[in-house]
Amino acid sequence: MRIDKWLWAARFFKTRSLATDAVGGGKVKLNGVPTKPSRDVKIGDKLDVFNGETRWQVVVRALSEKRGPASEARLLYEETPDSITAREAEQLRRKFEVEPAADIHGRPTKRDRRQMDRFGR
Repeated sequence: MRIDKWLWAARFFKTRSLATDAVGGGKVKLNGVPTKPSRDVKIGDKLDVFNGETRWQVVVRALSEKRGPASEARLLYEETPDSITAREAEQLRRKFEVEPAADIHGRPTKRDRRQMDRFGR
């Protein structure tokens, strides 16, 4: 089974074309090696999947040609314990860390600019 189709069926990506782009862009590694979207995946293969800010290390447990519900998709793979702890730590970090640009919403207004000028003096 093609790796891009499996990633789509396992619900790592919303569309198959997104999965194809991710594999082609080096965001997915099969057994530690970057691969092509047409590469076949087999039961027991290790995958490193980088999807935006989330990173998974999974072992393929089953194959599926069609995309099903999330409960069935979770049966297609097993996440490694290291991956689970790293992912949870990253979620906690994002939860308690404030993004520096979170309060900036577009261009400053005239009032904001005047306040910045006063602060700068």
